[in-house]
Amino acid sequence: MSDAVIFEKNEQAIARLTINRPEVNNAFDDEVIGALRAGLEQAKSEHVRILVLQGAGKGFCAGANLHWMKAMAHYSLEENLADAGALADLLSELHHMPCPTICLAHGPVFGGGVGLVAACDIAIAHPDSIFCLSEVRLGLTPATISPYVVEAMGARHGRAMMLTGARFGADEAARMGLCHQVNNDLESTLASYVKDLLAGAPGAQDDIKKLVRQVTDLPINDETGRLTARAIAERRMKDEAQEGMLAFFEKRRPSWRETS
Repeated sequence: MSDAVIFEKNEQAIARLTINRPEVNNAFDDEVIGALRAGLEQAKSEHVRILVLQGAGKGFCAGANLHWMKAMAHYSLEENLADAGALADLLSELHHMPCPTICLAHGPVFGGGVGLVAACDIAIAHPDSIFCLSEVRLGLTPATISPYVVEAMGARHGRAMMLTGARFGADEAARMGLCHQVNNDLESTLASYVKDLLAGAPGAQDDIKKLVRQVTDLPINDETGRLTARAIAERRMKDEAQEGMLAFFEKRRPSWRETS
């Protein structure tokens, strides 16, 4: 993996992916995108329980590196499609990680950086965070990140922020749904989430993530009811569910909590 991204895993199988380009506020280019994708693949292959995404230095991520963007202006349509496709793949892979993902945001969080925040399951922001969907002010659109931003913030908030390119703070980001908590102490807030997440069964968490994606925007009708009934019926038959119920009645920790 490139030194543009640092991968670390502790004894609890909690991994951290750190974007390591502080000299440019962790603005990304094709190298950083490739390194992030490699880090996600490593996290999956090593069966991490929780993945934490963060940025080194004074900010989480300033979005796309403008020198890289300037070079792309001279690319062919096919080359631009390939570059945009790599970012789209990164966001999709992050969104579809089997384990819970937590983003720690601080300082500048612009453009594609907002997309990374939105693609994570949980986002914690430092009060000094400044968010901005700035693409429109460069004559661009936040197309690749838009599905994740709209899912996190809703269409109305997302549209307003994309159209104006206005900056907004951490409290406003939380109000609009982009972040879950704002706290000066990111690590203590992270520790609280980690404690709760480690209490849950990893297979069930993976299934929950899939279920949420599956039922989002579905109508509440008999067909959806049958889909969710099958989901819980199949989950009840899995070894993990059997272990969880047995542990409850035996008044002991389930197997996935023995080291947490």
